[in-house]
Amino acid sequence: MSNINKPKIGRYIQQKEGFKSFTPFDFPPKDGFPISPKLYKKNEEAIRLVGKLDGITRLLPDKDFFLLMFIKKDAAYSSQIEGTKATLQDAVAASVTEEKSRMHPDVDDIIHYVEAVNYGIKRTETLPISLRLIKEIHKKLMTGARSTQHAYPGEFRRSQNWIGGKTPTDASFVPPNVEDMHKSLDHLEKFFHTKDEYPSLVKAGFLHAQFETIHPFTDGNGRAGRILIAMHIHHAKLLELPVLYLSSYFKKHQKLYYQKLQEYHDENANIDGWLEFFLEGVTEIADSSIETCTKITALRDHDFTKMQKLGKKSAESTLEIVRKLFSQPIVGVAEIMKWTGFSPQGAYNIIERLKSLKILEPLGDADYGQKYIYADYYEIFDDTFRDARAKKR
Repeated sequence: MSNINKPKIGRYIQQKEGFKSFTPFDFPPKDGFPISPKLYKKNEEAIRLVGKLDGITRLLPDKDFFLLMFIKKDAAYSSQIEGTKATLQDAVAASVTEEKSRMHPDVDDIIHYVEAVNYGIKRTETLPISLRLIKEIHKKLMTGARSTQHAYPGEFRRSQNWIGGKTPTDASFVPPNVEDMHKSLDHLEKFFHTKDEYPSLVKAGFLHAQFETIHPFTDGNGRAGRILIAMHIHHAKLLELPVLYLSSYFKKHQKLYYQKLQEYHDENANIDGWLEFFLEGVTEIADSSIETCTKITALRDHDFTKMQKLGKKSAESTLEIVRKLFSQPIVGVAEIMKWTGFSPQGAYNIIERLKSLKILEPLGDADYGQKYIYADYYEIFDDTFRDARAKKR
């Protein structure tokens, strides 16, 4: 039901080529978007859990090692939203030297995503979130990556694009034309930097939805827009360690995710519907990440205790390898050689030691290039793997 007093994002305008494209209004509107009591309540619960997550991650030892697994998990799910078939396990195994010739062809999408996130985190130390940073992240994301069309890495589009359908006339959504796109991007950049009354997480929700509405690249908009969420939360100093990534939530509720975004930029916009969905996602993922960090700490303490039974020299070298397993929990002999400088036999002896400590176990049953997995740790991030492993017990 239409409501003339309801805030709207924009409207469809007829283009000379014969189709209508969505043209955003000034963003945000002069009088701002009203934040309902319901939204404030959802924001308070999300902020409470994000604060709790921040406290836990600040206490995490070896935090830089753990961070990469959070990023790889987000990369896998964000890429799956775009149709990639590779799994988190494929992505983690891709780094294993013996595995490279057997690598899932879709893994390359995930690798590019991980590189783009790592680049963005590092870059925000010296550059605020801006159109320039978004273009740099997109360049990392799409250079050499597969794309459905020419991606023009790091460049905003110079022609009309659309979502769904074969042409703009039968598309499910047609973003603004190029001229209006640049105007909308200017508004978005000002919104990045304006000190306003919007709660930080609500602002993150607006940033993602508005970016997806503008759709400024020929390809890679969804992935770039999801990276933008993590960059904003980190840059707003809500989290010291960027471990809050929403792609697994969006993948879990993929149809609803698309529906809520579509309703956000509908002429009869449902802005609150999108923001409620977004804040529920932050709450769910923050709560899940708290549990993940708690399990990591308990496992780390448990497994480090095992190593105290080894001789001092063996304990030190083994401890260093386990630390590296926190960022790369699937390995082969070549990885251990690379990490330690040991001979193949020496590396194999280390693996046998870690197997006897029940830290590593064989992954699959390969005749050549056997991989090993830090299964108790890896399953904290991968529910599918954990469930399959539980059935085998």
